[in-house]
Amino acid sequence: MTNNKTVQIKRKIVQILLYLILIVILLWTLVPIVLMVSSSLKVEAEMFTMPPKLFFKPNIETYVYMFKEAGFFSFFLNSIIAAGVATAFSLFIGTMGGFALARGKFPNEKGISFWIISTRMAPLVAFIIPIYLLLAKARLVGTMVGLIYAYTTFCLPFVLWMSRNFFKDVPYAIEEAALVDGCTKFQTFHLISLPSASGGIAATAILCFMFTWNDYLYASILTGKETQTITVATSLLITQHGIAWGQAMAIGTIITLPMIFLGLAVRKYLVQGLSMGAVK
Repeated sequence: MTNNKTVQIKRKIVQILLYLILIVILLWTLVPIVLMVSSSLKVEAEMFTMPPKLFFKPNIETYVYMFKEAGFFSFFLNSIIAAGVATAFSLFIGTMGGFALARGKFPNEKGISFWIISTRMAPLVAFIIPIYLLLAKARLVGTMVGLIYAYTTFCLPFVLWMSRNFFKDVPYAIEEAALVDGCTKFQTFHLISLPSASGGIAATAILCFMFTWNDYLYASILTGKETQTITVATSLLITQHGIAWGQAMAIGTIITLPMIFLGLAVRKYLVQGLSMGAVK
């Protein structure tokens, strides 16, 4: 009996410690976001008061100024177009390529797959010069098409690799039954394999959109005055007179919150997709 009580006490202590660690991690993650969002709704004089004011009258004048007068709506729209089109284009090509790698009979399929994903192992800065030279020759530097092309170059290998693993997890017997019933290869892919791997594809799409939405390096080099994204626009807030803290907090909120809400909205698909192919 004494040993059982000791074991139970130890388990409770471990559980309490785990909960404390979880609370610390949550506070470490959420407090900066809460402070950023609340600061974007304050006048600048209230941002730096100590201790911070938890209850205050929200002020949306910063957002109104940014979107109506400062032209930040165009930057926001550019980010949505670049990230959305690049993600859609990568999914359209990458899922078909991943299905081909998963079901095709290639002599060195594993080597090809590793070579594809190895392009993502190098830092993005290693590719910026050759991509810039290619786009410069095609006269696409400073255009939205050029930025979408650049984003596709680092999203497509990721989609190919992930979708290949997801399609391998789909039982081949289902596809064989569809082929016996008269479906073509494309119909089998479109009607059977793609819906079966939809959770994984959705998770991949979300990650690709996040990669491109948060990008600063490519957007700062490959965009022009009319095609700058919201991340590049943040540099406009740092001037010789100082930093526009209110607008900086507002832009941080605009960049961060959509990704948080998107992740929460499709969290089921994220968990399901990222766990596909795991050992059960």
